[in-house]
Amino acid sequence: MDLRLPGELLALIAEETTEPRGSGPSFDQDPASSPAPLTATSRFGSRMLYDDLLDGVAEWGPAGTPAGLFHLVPVRVERDLPLISRWMNDPAAAEFWQLSGPPSVTEDHVRAQLAGDGRSVPCVGVLDGTPMSYWEIYRADLDPLARHYPVRPHDTGVHLLVGAVADRGRGLGGTLLRAVADLVLARRPFCARVIAEPDIRNTPSIAAFLTAGFRFSAEVDLPTKRAALMVRDRSVRHLL
Repeated sequence: MDLRLPGELLALIAEETTEPRGSGPSFDQDPASSPAPLTATSRFGSRMLYDDLLDGVAEWGPAGTPAGLFHLVPVRVERDLPLISRWMNDPAAAEFWQLSGPPSVTEDHVRAQLAGDGRSVPCVGVLDGTPMSYWEIYRADLDPLARHYPVRPHDTGVHLLVGAVADRGRGLGGTLLRAVADLVLARRPFCARVIAEPDIRNTPSIAAFLTAGFRFSAEVDLPTKRAALMVRDRSVRHLL
């Protein structure tokens, strides 16, 4: 299955090539001063945000969690690359992300998303003002993953790396995954499901998704791994 965007949409996105990509609020910005969420009119007017395929991730705003105030901040390479690259070189992360090595390895991975059509938005997760995790919010229905499961329109995927070793193993991943899944469902009204596909060997990650209200759907063979397909359904959101 070859998933392509309409030419008209690609042309509109191309108009934004002169705009800075990956910009977002600074880590010390007061959430109350963040711009209001975009409306349908502003998103589909004469100009578009680069991440419009995901309903403006940069404008989703903060989420309150039991661990503190959490904010997804789209990556700016010049600001965030040293930190993300350091996280990727941790042995526990390198095993599953396969982005260890010099910073250029991580930079190539991130820039490929920032230079794309907005179907994947890399973000730094900021908890109470401290950057502590790396996220990718992506359109699962427009991703190669869609070839491997019964996809639905607007399915939205999440990838998560909790950066610091001290932040792992204490339930923080499940707490933040729940908050981000809630943000996706709140900010993307046409999205009925949040999808994830952690490596089947990554039992701590799978446990975190289960804690966050995802259900195990199936094992799927992807080109680089055998994955656990995890699904969080909008229909059960009020029960979680």
